[in-house]
Amino acid sequence: MSTIRRYHAAAWDEAIVFELGAPGRRGVVPPASWAPPSTEPSFAPGLRRESPPALPELAEYEVRRHYTHLAQQTLGMMGVSLFGTCTMKHNPTVNEQVGARHEIAEVHPRQDPSTYQGVLGIVHSFEAELCNLSGMSAFSFQPGGGADAAYLHAVITRAYHASRGELAQRTQVVTTAQAHPCNPAAAVSAGFEVITLPIEEGGYPSVAALKAVIGPKTAALMLNNPDDMGIYNPHITEFIDAVHDVGGLAFYDNANFNGVMTRLRARELGFDACMFMLHKTFGAPKGGNGPSVGAYGCSEELARFLPGPRVVKNGEAYELVEPDGSVGRVREFLGNVPQVIKAYSWTRAMGTEGLRTAADISVLANNYMEKRLMAIRGVSMSLPGKALPRLEMTRYSLEEYRVETGLTGGDVQNRMTDFGIDAFWMSHEPWIVPEPFTPEAGEMWSKEDLDEWIDVLEHVLEEGRRDPELVRTSPHNQAVAQIDGSGLNDPETWAVTWAAYRRKHAQV
Repeated sequence: MSTIRRYHAAAWDEAIVFELGAPGRRGVVPPASWAPPSTEPSFAPGLRRESPPALPELAEYEVRRHYTHLAQQTLGMMGVSLFGTCTMKHNPTVNEQVGARHEIAEVHPRQDPSTYQGVLGIVHSFEAELCNLSGMSAFSFQPGGGADAAYLHAVITRAYHASRGELAQRTQVVTTAQAHPCNPAAAVSAGFEVITLPIEEGGYPSVAALKAVIGPKTAALMLNNPDDMGIYNPHITEFIDAVHDVGGLAFYDNANFNGVMTRLRARELGFDACMFMLHKTFGAPKGGNGPSVGAYGCSEELARFLPGPRVVKNGEAYELVEPDGSVGRVREFLGNVPQVIKAYSWTRAMGTEGLRTAADISVLANNYMEKRLMAIRGVSMSLPGKALPRLEMTRYSLEEYRVETGLTGGDVQNRMTDFGIDAFWMSHEPWIVPEPFTPEAGEMWSKEDLDEWIDVLEHVLEEGRRDPELVRTSPHNQAVAQIDGSGLNDPETWAVTWAAYRRKHAQV
């Protein structure tokens, strides 16, 4: 049965909050009895403002209405969002409530550690849980996301080889064409030369190709497995052994961990380090990259290089210590601790069996989608004709459809939002597969949700054959139609603060 909705987004034509309200409006007016006994300032002279800050002045109902309108104009996981190449899933409300508790929200990192032992205990316990899932000996939660964790590994790689007197010769990092771009970028940022292995007939680089480029100059291997086509390299242990044989380190980008949770452990495969995305795989919110955490784990041999401070248990107390030989901080303090606590809550609620079930559902849902999508005219699969098992996600292509109709994946993506479907993710640049789209069901979406997503895609493809202009000019039912993106990189046309907005608006 078709699940095409008659959808239309709210379009409030909402002004920004600074342009609403009027001087003198207040959300709450405290009674005079609340006023302090003295009007004299309690702070040093010269710190009082000469004029009030330029803040909006609104009544409470105006604020609530404004942000309700904004929420209604945003899909934001309210549709079906199969955001691929990154595991996006529901962020349980209970974890937001946990993170908002005063024992967490009101803790300042410069407090004496004895005053927030509970928080430190959770960080320590969650580190132990990730060590159990990965086989690693220690974790740092400082990195501000997956790219930051990859960079930390590149820096630790540098420190490791320097400690052995080999840094001058260890100048190369090997990665693959299907590794996340943050891996080669992190290596270059840390001063290494990058060698990229191409994808071969099997759907992954060959062991022979790897052995042809490694040697005394090799510092590390950095890759993700399964890759963003969903393909797991069955020769991964041979890769790691070969790199170790020439003195290099092996780093496992576990961004695609969702489909293999509890099924494999990075250290048991031979990796020296790995990373997990707490804001993806572990149920914490991503929030436009604001609260991201790339949990970086490593072997006991590399733990001495981790950023400080580290949480250690001394008897019944938790203490903060600085590791000898640390590479230094990559972010302030312990990282984004509220996100760590949310991920800890999610993981404890799931339990080992829950994590395993989630992984199984992810793989099952991916294969269900593959079966249906490959029956749609105009849709093809990456590496067509290869009978390769795909884990958790598969990359597809609309290139056949583009040749037939002239419509691009971006056109199809825009039109799908007219039916309440969040825009799909295409892939990382550069595109290896033409006109790609990479849906990732994960464990959170129901069969009905997946059917709705696929039905809408099929409906839009047929629309494009009948009326290509309808699809090309979409979206039509969204709060915002197509925008002119030519000025997005022009600092004279955008503003991220109210002060900048006023300054540039006055120039118009």
